[in-house]
Amino acid sequence: MSRFKAFRIFNEDGKVVSRLVEMSLDELDPGEVTIKTAFSSINFKDALAATGAGKIIRRFPCVGGIDGCGVVVSSTDARFREGDEVIATSYDIGVSHDGGYAQYMRVPADWVVPLPKGMALADSMALGTAGFTAGLAVVRMEHEGLKPANGPVIVTGATGGVGSIAIDILAGAGYHVVAFTGKAEQTDYLKALGAKEVMLRSSLEIGKIKPLDKATWAGAVDNLGGEVLAWLASTMNVGGALASIGLAASHTLNTTVMPFILRGVSLLGVDSVNAPMPVRQDVWRRLAGDLKPRHLQAMVTKVSLEGMAPVFQQILKAQFHGRTLVSLDG
Repeated sequence: MSRFKAFRIFNEDGKVVSRLVEMSLDELDPGEVTIKTAFSSINFKDALAATGAGKIIRRFPCVGGIDGCGVVVSSTDARFREGDEVIATSYDIGVSHDGGYAQYMRVPADWVVPLPKGMALADSMALGTAGFTAGLAVVRMEHEGLKPANGPVIVTGATGGVGSIAIDILAGAGYHVVAFTGKAEQTDYLKALGAKEVMLRSSLEIGKIKPLDKATWAGAVDNLGGEVLAWLASTMNVGGALASIGLAASHTLNTTVMPFILRGVSLLGVDSVNAPMPVRQDVWRRLAGDLKPRHLQAMVTKVSLEGMAPVFQQILKAQFHGRTLVSLDG
């Protein structure tokens, strides 16, 4: 097989650098399933990895991209056959195992999810890890009893990939969604996704957070962490479900036990990397069905491998909204 394009991340003299290279299948990490990659995506984690802004890559060199989808070209595992359309995300992909920023991927069969019925390959990566994480958060909150009649649901980091998709999913499911953002100029975008209200970060007086504040939210999807997560905990309704999915603002949490023991609030950690395969398959199935975003194309920007670098910088500077679909079709 001829050589193919890949976006590979290196450590050169202690500095993380990334660039397009040519590779052969023999150079890819081992695995039972080889995929001709059709699409990948750009997540916050990918931007951290490719630029070295975060200590994401655990082995150098490594092909970047924590997401990938495409068509199986060979498999030594009976679960997958040549021609199958599949998704591969999470686990060690794009971190310590060659990822989706290459025209071919090779991964362990246990990491591969069949493309759900009713979902196109491009849509699976328009969703990607961000969409899977948003879907997983909603499923976990539902498990804790969340339903539209319980009250409003707030989504922080609303213009990001997870936030945008969470708003779309929740609004489509009948929830009253409040989008929390620092970007007043994105109000129309957020309302177009289904947000009933937009709450600006500037309206929140962080210094006046109480251990228990006015009970407001039946559910929350938090992308930020830190003081915002502490505020959310203090303002959840009795029995509220608070899904923690990111740390874009801070990895810390300074709060009290009062929301949890006096209001029965559930703090749900959402781990998209290690979700068990039955859960993973169910969430992907629902993302193709009852949790399918209604406005996915409106939040997607399309780029090639060569066009990724500016997006990395925009994401790190919080200047980007929605999702980025990376086309690997040469």
